[in-house]
Amino acid sequence: MLYDLALPTAPRLPIVISVPHGGTAFPDDLVAKFLPEKIQDLDDTDWFVPLLYSFAPAMGITLISARYHRWVIDLNRQPDSAPLYQDGRVITGLVTTTDFLGNALYKEGNEPNAEEIARRLEQYFVPYHAKIEELLADLQTEFPHVLLYDAHSIRQFVPSIRQDAFPDMILGTNDETSAHPRLIETALACLREGKYEVAHNNPFKGGYITRHFGNPAQNRHALQLERAKIHYMDDSERAYHPERATEMQGILQNMFAELAKVLGTL
Repeated sequence: MLYDLALPTAPRLPIVISVPHGGTAFPDDLVAKFLPEKIQDLDDTDWFVPLLYSFAPAMGITLISARYHRWVIDLNRQPDSAPLYQDGRVITGLVTTTDFLGNALYKEGNEPNAEEIARRLEQYFVPYHAKIEELLADLQTEFPHVLLYDAHSIRQFVPSIRQDAFPDMILGTNDETSAHPRLIETALACLREGKYEVAHNNPFKGGYITRHFGNPAQNRHALQLERAKIHYMDDSERAYHPERATEMQGILQNMFAELAKVLGTL
């Protein structure tokens, strides 16, 4: 299976949560192509994000999580690998050959060519996005407005993207075009009820998933949330921290409840 799907266990809400970067698996036919030290220490991973959002089904929210690591293919990049930002930051492509710090991922001579990239696009990328489309279309048979929420996490410091520490949470709305203004306002207000510093569209405004599925004119809305890992993991950003995670989950649960109310009034 290319992804894990957790369906609602309560009356469903018009919300789908996507976790495209939480996967850690590698297909058997690709493992030997990567440098072993990279496979053994998976960087660029949104660790434990599916666990952080594990409350979703009990709220009536569908949760879809990728199983394969983003180094196999990045489900949140343009299918043609066009850059999402033009501000000089390091941007990894659809099938990257380096990590975010510019370190090589593959053994010499094993980098994917155009044919291999096209194969991975068809085998891994297309089914994930097709499933999201299916889930949203199914929700729209019951609800007029639906929301796709793309869940991410990031280290506090990634010098190749930004010299300073990242804000605690960053809501991405593609410059306020991916969702109805009331949904954006509600999400920001709920996130800011906690102790966390919340930014909007800076330095992340949403990747391909947010930009592709966010179409308010068709009653489809999309939000992306980046979160510094230290707010649900330990100080080393290696292990899950239950107390920190529980505090974060309380903010998120309240936000989803309020977003569902707004969706019902649009």
